[in-house]
Order: sequence, then C-alpha cells, then structure tokens
Amino acid sequence: MVTFSRDVCGIPLWLLREYLEEAGGQAQGDDRVAGDGWTATLTQIEDYEIGSVSVGQVRVEVEGQPDAMERMTAFLEKKLLRAGG
Repeated sequence: MVTFSRDVCGIPLWLLREYLEEAGGQAQGDDRVAGDGWTATLTQIEDYEIGSVSVGQVRVEVEGQPDAMERMTAFLEKKLLRAGG
C-alpha cells in the first residue's frame, strides 16, 4: 500500500470529489471516493490566509496499490494544475 496526502487551495471539496470521480472513483458519501485499487478521503481544513484574503483548503488523503495510485495521482495532478497570472 502507498499513501498520498496533499492540501489543495482554492478548489472546493465538491469539485475535488468530482475530479476523483472522473479519475474512475465512486463517491461513498460527501468525503470519501473509492476507485479500482485506491480510496480517497477529503477533509475541509482551515482556510489559507494571506493578509485579508482567505482561500478555502481541502486535504486529500489517498491510499492504494502502487500502480493504481500512480495512474490516479497523474490524472489528479493535471486537474489541479492552475495557470498563474
């Protein structure tokens, strides 16, 4: 088993859950998604603050088989990529 944990800023929990479903998972409630060889748990965490600006954060923790995790995290990383500007 392999584990992966990441705090994601600026993407709401519901959208992160949809991304995991697009990666082949099925929602098991609001905070859990299970795919072939992996399971993800989503947790709303304290907002990230910079001065007076506050941005929501979600922690995603995924556990699974190495090959399944590699495919799923590669897909998720592409979905989480945001352009700066």
